[in-house]
Amino acid sequence: MLLIKLAFRNIFRQRRRSLLTALSLTGGYVLSVFSISMQDGSYANAIAFFTEDHSGHVQIHKDDYLDRAKIHKTIDNPNAIATILDKHPSIASYTTRVFAPALSYSDDGNTPVQLIGVDVLREKQTSRLYQKITDGNYFADSPNDDGYFSAMIGAGVANSLEVGLGDELILISQGADGSIANDIFIVSAIVGENNSPDKNTVFLPLSGAQSFLTMYGKVHQFSILLTDISDAREVATELQSSIPSLSVAPWQVVESSFYKTMQADREGNLVMLVIIGIIVFIGVLNTVLMSVLERSREFGVLKAMGSRPSKIVSMITLEVTMLSAMSIVLGLALAIPLTYWFSTAGIELPEPVDVGGIKMSRMTGLLTPTVFIIPMIGIFFAAIVVSIFPGLRAANVTPTAAMRSH
Repeated sequence: MLLIKLAFRNIFRQRRRSLLTALSLTGGYVLSVFSISMQDGSYANAIAFFTEDHSGHVQIHKDDYLDRAKIHKTIDNPNAIATILDKHPSIASYTTRVFAPALSYSDDGNTPVQLIGVDVLREKQTSRLYQKITDGNYFADSPNDDGYFSAMIGAGVANSLEVGLGDELILISQGADGSIANDIFIVSAIVGENNSPDKNTVFLPLSGAQSFLTMYGKVHQFSILLTDISDAREVATELQSSIPSLSVAPWQVVESSFYKTMQADREGNLVMLVIIGIIVFIGVLNTVLMSVLERSREFGVLKAMGSRPSKIVSMITLEVTMLSAMSIVLGLALAIPLTYWFSTAGIELPEPVDVGGIKMSRMTGLLTPTVFIIPMIGIFFAAIVVSIFPGLRAANVTPTAAMRSH
């Protein structure tokens, strides 16, 4: 208790110096919180766009289809897999898809496209395909009265072929059995814009795509959304043990390039935060050293009265820790409303950005306990480290040398 009283008194002995040091620590804390919130929020939004747009949180394929996609690498018993997924408590929704390259024709030309067949009902629950429709209506699962399936086409395909809603679209591809697949589809919707990732994609109802590609009852992919994305690796491991004949991958593997880039950027941001911390604590170290030098006589008296060096080191450390704690309290008072505003209202972008066909008009942060705790731990740890050298210097002051210093 005596050490606490002494430390508290010493902090306010030089009020102006302590105030400037506290403001420096507070500024560093608020800046670190805001930086972490912005980074985590940006990546959370990007991950949501990637996973909710098309990849899902977990994917299931045949063998190495993820690395070397071939039309014959199919999941032949999707109903059995669906039964397993329906029973898993962590799975919110899932959908099945088929993929194939194709050549699309109209009266005005031709263009290569990526053909994707989707489960009409489940796709709505698992991806943002429905939200990316810019014109027309979401397709039906069954053919029209004339026997034609509908198709939703990317804006790039629509512009290249000069086709619109209700027009015929001819597709030619290779069937899973090696035959030539060709058929006519009716355009029901335009997806995205000319610069969207889906601009050269044609979406078909799953049954229509399977019939077109002679893949009756077979699929290439299960895309799964979880109730909690942080469980992706764990759920993927559990599913892999349940279906060892197939390949199960979390989004970190499916979107490996993005994930590695994100991790590298996180490390870069950590370096930046460390540099900010070093700059702030050099100022703190300077303040503590000045205080120790000014109080040499006091430390000499304490040593003469029988105070142990460890007690003096503890007092210096306690002073810096208490000053850091007060700075963090002030920092929290400033950072919490700032981070809350940034996580809800965000910053309006000058121009909306097209991300996966969805317009992102503002940048938002993330409001989680981690955002506040990580800088807090960093400040306390750095405070202890910074106080060691001045504390040792004070502890080694001899009474005779202290008396001669004044």
